[in-house]
Amino acid sequence: MPARIYKQPKPAGQSGLAGTREWVFEYGQTAPRRQDALMGWTGSQDTQSQLRLYFESCDEAVAYAEREHVAYEVEAPVQRIRKPKVYADNFRSDRTQNWTH
Repeated sequence: MPARIYKQPKPAGQSGLAGTREWVFEYGQTAPRRQDALMGWTGSQDTQSQLRLYFESCDEAVAYAEREHVAYEVEAPVQRIRKPKVYADNFRSDRTQNWTH
C-alpha cells in the first residue's frame, strides 16, 4: 500500500486550527493485521505503519518519499467554506423561521 501525504483537517467539534498547518506522511500497511488468540488484541508485524512524520510543506514530504524510494499518494486539502453569521439576525423582524425558545 502506498504512503499517504495529507494535511490534517480541522477537528469537527472545535473551532481552533492548531495542528492543521503541517503536512502528515503516513506509511502504508505492508503486513496484514491479525488478532491475538489469547487476548483478542489486533496486531501486526509492520511497525512502519505506526509512524507519522510531519513536514512544513507538501514539497518536503514528496522529496522525502522520493529520496527514500517510497510510493506515495498526495491528498489535496479540502477548502473550507466559511459562512459568516451575525447574532443579531436571530432577532430580525423579517425572520422566516420560528423562534425555538
